[in-house]
Formats: sequence, structure tokens, C-alpha cells
Amino acid sequence: MKKEREVRSMKHIQKLIAIFVIAILALIMEFGLHHPLWAQILITLTGAYLAFTMFVEMIKTLMSGKYGVDLLAITAIIATLAVGQYWAAMIILLMLVGGDTLEDYAAHKANSDLKSLLENSPQVAHRLNSKNNTTADIEIDDIQVGDWLLVKAREIVPADGHILKGPGFFDQSSLTGESKPIEKDLGDDVMSGSLNGDTVVIIQADKESKDSQYQRLITLVRESEAKPAHFVRMADRYAVPFTLIAYVIAGIAWFISKDPVRFAEVLVVASPCPLILAAPVALVAGMSRTSRSGIIVKTGDVLEKLATAKTFAFDKTGTITRGTLSVDKVVPAVGVDKQDLIKLSASVENNSNHILGRSLVGYAKNQSLPLKKANSVKEVTGNGIQAEVDGKIIKVGKSTFVTGATSELEQTQTAMFISINDQYAGYMTFTDRIRPEAKQTMNVLTQQHHARVMMLTGDQQETAEDIAQQAGISEIHAELLPDEKIKLIKNTPKDHRPVVMVGDGVNDAPALAEADVGIAMGAHGATAASETASAVILKDDLSRVEKAVEISEDTMKVARQSVMIGIAICTILMLIASFGVLPTLFGALLQEVVDTVSILWALRARHGHSKKTPTSGNHKIFFNS
Repeated sequence: MKKEREVRSMKHIQKLIAIFVIAILALIMEFGLHHPLWAQILITLTGAYLAFTMFVEMIKTLMSGKYGVDLLAITAIIATLAVGQYWAAMIILLMLVGGDTLEDYAAHKANSDLKSLLENSPQVAHRLNSKNNTTADIEIDDIQVGDWLLVKAREIVPADGHILKGPGFFDQSSLTGESKPIEKDLGDDVMSGSLNGDTVVIIQADKESKDSQYQRLITLVRESEAKPAHFVRMADRYAVPFTLIAYVIAGIAWFISKDPVRFAEVLVVASPCPLILAAPVALVAGMSRTSRSGIIVKTGDVLEKLATAKTFAFDKTGTITRGTLSVDKVVPAVGVDKQDLIKLSASVENNSNHILGRSLVGYAKNQSLPLKKANSVKEVTGNGIQAEVDGKIIKVGKSTFVTGATSELEQTQTAMFISINDQYAGYMTFTDRIRPEAKQTMNVLTQQHHARVMMLTGDQQETAEDIAQQAGISEIHAELLPDEKIKLIKNTPKDHRPVVMVGDGVNDAPALAEADVGIAMGAHGATAASETASAVILKDDLSRVEKAVEISEDTMKVARQSVMIGIAICTILMLIASFGVLPTLFGALLQEVVDTVSILWALRARHGHSKKTPTSGNHKIFFNS
């Protein structure tokens, strides 16, 4: 598809060059050699050929079930040629082909942010041999989980992993839209596609390249390029009445004046380009804006649906909540200092890749507690880890591993137990916490969109009520089976559509596919969810959902404005031309002005044009897990 668009773009450029050459030759014939008949024949043949090709394209469009304003452009060319206004016909030809070329340029310009991801794709990784401290360059497809990778200064991280030697600063702007470099220390996760700073770091690959964040993103971008923005439906809603109005005005002018030239004068200024060019340019520009905000939208249709969405379905775990366990309580044994317990256990877990260990290390760093060097590290898979810290033997893990006995606490909560020199020292519990931006996002949706908020979750009623209370959600539906959630989305009434589903896990993929718009939380989500979704949020930020809606509304507003501005100007010019005060040659030149105004206005969608204002509507929001 991409290659087809490149070929089309090349044809437009070639056509434009050819028409320019023919125009120059016609000028030489008429004004240099004083043979206006030759000039007329040359332009007439060129116009007839291009009108015929446009007619063939129009037939193909009609056969595909769509319709547009190509007929208006064809009629304008034929009419000007028929009444001998061949120079006006030449200007129309230049305008039409030039407009197509301008569309290609505008689309390329607006889509540059998406394409930059492909250009920065890493191709080579430096695999480090820990035994002899040597490196070997390998293809990124050859990266295996567990490989040690050397990332040089100003190099792109080739695969998802965590830091073994650092610290370092990483630019994640291409992934999340965050312009500020992020500091990463020992044990911290780092995403592929991140740009390393000025220091050399060593990471351990946690995923193969094909499963890493950047390659997933590239796949999504290529998919979005293969599905260009389709704005035909909205444009076509204006196309038929606009064409009829043009024919009516031109026909009345011809009837009253009894002059066929008047018919051509009206049609010359009836430029179809605001419909043909402006709306698609606005959509592509809007897609570019979403990408800079950390949101990949696969098709332009998604923006149209998001702008009019009435129902939102959100996954709970990993969407409203973080989806990762964090330290909830630290309960030291009698006589054990709480901070010492955290420092010792985190110092040991800093040598482990276990999810609870990583959470504990992060918790200690957030508490500004210094970690100590651990020696004689021994990890027992599925049980825990043991190491020597400050001459003390520290065990961290399951109760059976640490104390030799089973704790009832593990039956109801996720917990980690600690011993010092084989003496029980305390335990820690972990929980999935609500996203800090979740409640604000809910408030924005309910206050500005007058939304009805519901939670649909497979969790127990007690857990659902706790999360709902924190998020400010009053209506709860808990203990739902996956097929029951899909059924709720499928059976949503028409007056509550389009339906938007937001999720992050593999289990969300069917619901994402069922919804009118599926949005995947792709920062740490499952690949299946991202592939099924029609939009992917790259930044781990729930508020991006509301941001996507805001951008969509802005984009659709700009698109409608660009179309209506063009139609309004054309209608005024047609009425003026109907009185015979606009010669065909001058009218053809005015078309270019109309086209330029419409396209420039459409490009405003690339950067936005207004602050978010409250909107009314009967929105209905579901939160699903």
C-alpha cells in the first residue's frame, strides 16, 4: 500500500511537470510563433486526455460504492474547452494536478512524525561476553532473552531489558512523547527505541527484539501507513449537494444569459478541492498530532469515531490500576528496624529479576534508602533469594523458604518474608495500586463530557468496590466472565455508539476487536492487545485516552471548517460568476486561492487550535477488567 501511494505521488509530480511543459509550449506557440490554433489544439488534447483518465477513476470510485465530486471537475474542463476558453482549462488542469501533488506533500509533512520511528529503527546490537568482556555485533533479530547488551553513547536501545551497569539518561520521546530524558539506574527497566545519553550502559535483554516495545511500535506504524486516512464518508456528505448547487447555479446563469460561456464561468470557480484535499489532510495531520502525544492511531476513521464516541469501556487491571504489584505494608518483627529491613532485603533483591524484587528495589529507591553490596548471591527459583550483606545472611522469599513454615498470610495476600541469620525479621505485602491520574481522568470525563461511569470487572465485589471508590466510580458490576463483558459491548444500543474499549492484556483483545474503537495501553501491555486495537497509547498514562478524544474532536472540527470554508468561498464565487463579471481565466486563478486557503486551514489540525472546552453529550463510560 505504501508503495502504491509512492507511485501515485510520483505520477502526480510527473503529470504536473508534463502539464507545465505543455503550458510553456502552448505559450510559445500562441505568443511566440503566433499560432493560437496550435496552442488550442495542444491544450484541448491534453485536457481531453486528463478528463478521460479522471472519468475512468470516477467510474472505479462509483463501483467501489463511493461517490465524490470528480464529475464537477470533469465538467469544468470540458465546458471551458467547448466554449474555446482553453487557457482557463489549462489553469484548471494545473490546479487539479497541483492540488493532488500538494495533497501528497501535505500528507507526507503531516505524517513525518510517524515515519521518523521507522528511520530510527536499530539494526545492530552489541552482545557482551561476560566471561572475557568482549563484544560482538549481531543482528537485532538474533537477540535472545538473557543476553548482555552493550549500549554505546547516543545509541538506540535494541531490545527491552533492565540495566546491569549504569546509571544513564534515556530519551524516550519517540516512544512516549516525553521530551525530558529519564534517568535509569541499576535494575531499572529500559525500553527498546530509547536513545541512550552520553554514558555507556550494559543491559540484560528481557525480551527478544521482535517482542520489544520499539519493534511493536514499528509494526503499528507500518500498519497505520498501510491504512491511510479515510474521510470519504464525511466529504461525500457534502459532495452531492455541492455538485447539485454548482450545476443549478451554472444552469440558471446559462438559461438567463443565453450564453454557454456563462455556464463555464460558473463551473470554473466551483472548485472540488476543498472536498477532495482538505478533509484527508486534516485527518492525517490529526494522526500526526496524536503520535506526538504518545498515541498511535491506525486509521483516520478512528479519529472520527473518537470524536463522536458515547460509550467508553475500560479494562481495570493494568488500565485503571497500574497492573504491577508495589509495596503496600512493611511489618518488621519485634526488635527489627523498619528501614534496616527494607535496605537489607532490597540489597539482596537488587540481584534478582523477580517482579516482587524489582518492586521492592524501586520502593527502597523512592525512600532514598542506600542499597548495599550483596555477596554470595544464591537464588532458588520459585522460592526466593539468599545473599550475604554486611556479614549477615539474608533470606527473602516465601515463608517456607525463609522460616521453614507456611504462613496463612500467603493465602489471602501477596507477601514476601525476610530472615536475618535464619531469624525471622518481618514481612512485606504487595498490592496493585490505582493509577495516580485515574481519578482526575474520571473527573474530566464526567464533568466535561457528562459521562455515566460504570466499572465492569471480573474481580471480586470487595476488590472492585475499593478500586471504584478510589477512582470516583459509583456504579459497579463485578465478577463478570469474559464473554459477559464482550456481550455487554456487543449489545450496546445504537444511540450509545460508537463504543470505545481500552485494555492492555491478551484477554482484552476480543473486546478491543468487538468495540468500534479499541485502544490498547501499549507501554507495558500485551502484543495481542496492541495488534487488535485500532489505537495504541504508548505512554503509560490513562489520561491519554481523554487526550485522544480531545485531539479527535479538534481534528474533526478543523476538517469540517476547512471543507465549509472552501464550499462557502466557492459558492460566493459561483454567484458572482453567474452575473458574468468573472472571466473564465481569472476564475480559474481564483480556484488556486480557494484550494490554498482550505488546505492551510486543514493543516491547523497538526498542532491544535483551541483549548479543551466542555462539551455536552449523552456519553456512557464502562470500566472493564
